[in-house]
Amino acid sequence: MQNHDGPRIYIVGAGYAGRSIAREIGAKPSLGTVVAFLDDDPGKLGSKIAGAPVLGPVSEIARLLARTPADEAIIAIPSASRERLRELYFILKRAGFARIRILPDVAQIVEGDAHLIQAREIDPRDLLGRSPVAVGLKESIAWLRGKRVLVTGAGGSIGSELSRQLLSAGVERLYLFGHGENSIYQIDRELRALQAGGVGEGTAVVPVIGDLQDREYLSFIVGRLRAEVVFHAAAYKHVPMTEANTVAAVSNNVFGTKNLVDAALANGVRRLVLVSTDKAVDPYCVYGATKQLSERIVLAAQAEAGSDREFMVVRFGNVLGSRGSIVPLFKEQAERGGPVTVTDPRATRYFMTIPEACSLVLKAGGVGRGGESYILDMGEPVLIRELAEQVIRFCGFEPHKDVPIEYIGLRPGERLEERLVGSGERLSPTPYAKINRLERLGPAFPVDEALAALLPICRRDEASPRHYRNRRALRAAIRRYIPSVEDKPDEPEY
Repeated sequence: MQNHDGPRIYIVGAGYAGRSIAREIGAKPSLGTVVAFLDDDPGKLGSKIAGAPVLGPVSEIARLLARTPADEAIIAIPSASRERLRELYFILKRAGFARIRILPDVAQIVEGDAHLIQAREIDPRDLLGRSPVAVGLKESIAWLRGKRVLVTGAGGSIGSELSRQLLSAGVERLYLFGHGENSIYQIDRELRALQAGGVGEGTAVVPVIGDLQDREYLSFIVGRLRAEVVFHAAAYKHVPMTEANTVAAVSNNVFGTKNLVDAALANGVRRLVLVSTDKAVDPYCVYGATKQLSERIVLAAQAEAGSDREFMVVRFGNVLGSRGSIVPLFKEQAERGGPVTVTDPRATRYFMTIPEACSLVLKAGGVGRGGESYILDMGEPVLIRELAEQVIRFCGFEPHKDVPIEYIGLRPGERLEERLVGSGERLSPTPYAKINRLERLGPAFPVDEALAALLPICRRDEASPRHYRNRRALRAAIRRYIPSVEDKPDEPEY
C-alpha cells in the first residue's frame, strides 16, 4: 500500500541488501515508500521487486526521474568499491537528491543481513581511501559466541564500532566500559536502537562507567562482570593535546593499561586484545610512547597468563572519520568556505575505514596467539593535501578555486610521515588477509623498570615529591627507555 506521508525512497542496488531494505519498508509503511530500484545489471532491468520497478542504468536513469523534495536515495551495495561509491554519489547529487544515505560496507554486515536502521547519511569517509577488504565477518566473530565481552573506550570511535559489530557475534553479554558518561550513554542507546531494528542477536548490553586509573575498582569490576574477552580501545590519543598534557597521557594510557592487564590476569580473562597505533613505531610524540609502553605491558603479561590464555596486540594506522580526526575537520572548514588547513604539502598518513579496522581486530583477536603483535595491512600512504582536495569536492566545491587550502606547519609531536614497522621489528605473513605478524628483534624491553621510573611522576610518592606531575622529568624518564621521543629542553616543569 502506498504511503504518502513518509519519504519516497529510491534504492540503489537491487541485490540482497537492497531487497532486504525494501521488505522492511514494505512491512512498516511509516518508514516510507520504495518508488524504484536503480541498478546497472541488464538481467534485472524491467523486473519488479516487492512491487517496485528496477530501472537503469543508474547514470542514465537518475537524471530522468520525476522527483519531489521528499525523495531520498539509499545506496544498498555493501560490496561497492570506493571508486564506485564516489561515482554513484556524484550521479545522485547531480540528479538533485538532497538526502543520500548509505548502508554499512561489507565489513559491518553479516551475510548480507542489512537493516534500514543501519542506513546513515553518506559522509566523506565513505568515499575516501582504498576499498575495504571483504573480511567475512560471520566467520571472524564466530569465536565470540556465548562469551562475556568487555570493550574499554566503548564510547570512542574504535570502541563504538567494535561494539556495533559485536552485536552480531552472539555474545552473551557486551560490557560498554568508558570514563565519559555521555559517550557511553550514546553508544548504549544506539546499540539498543539497532537491536530494536533487527540488527544482531539477543545480546545483553551493559553500560559501565569507570576510570582505568582506578586500580581497585578496575580489579573489582572485571572480576564482578566475569569478562572472558577484553578489547582495550581506551586511550587519550590526540597528539597535540597529549603533548600539552604528558603526565595525564601516561597516567591514563600506560598505567590504565597496566591496571587493566593486572585485573585481567587476576580475574581469569581468557583473551585480551590491545588496540594500538602506528604512532607507537619509534615514537616521536609522547602519545606514541604511551602506546609502545602499553604494547610492552600486554606482551610481557603473556608469561604470567600461561599457555591457555592469550594476551596480544593489534596495531594499525589512522582511521577515516574518527572523532577529532582530519576528515570531519576538513568538511567543517570546507562548508564554512575555507581555508582548509593542512600541516604540510608533503605530509602523508596511512588510512583505513573504522569498520574495516574493527573487523580485522575482531578477526585477529580470534586467530592470534598470546604474546604476539599483529599489524593490519594499511595499503599505500595517502597525501593529506589530496585528502583535503577530495573532501572539498565532496562538499560541492572546487579546491584552490572555491575553497583555499592553507599550509600551517606541523603541530607539536607530529611527523611528516608515519611508519608501520620500526627499527628492531620485521613483518612476517599470516594465513589471514590483511593481517601480518610483527616480530620484535633485539633485547627484551625492561617494562617493570620503565614503569617504576614513571610511577612517582604520575602518582604522588612522599620519597620524591618534587617529581610529582613534573613534565620535564617525565620526558627524561621516557627518553631513557624510548630515545626516539622528541627532546624538548625548554618544556615547562609543570
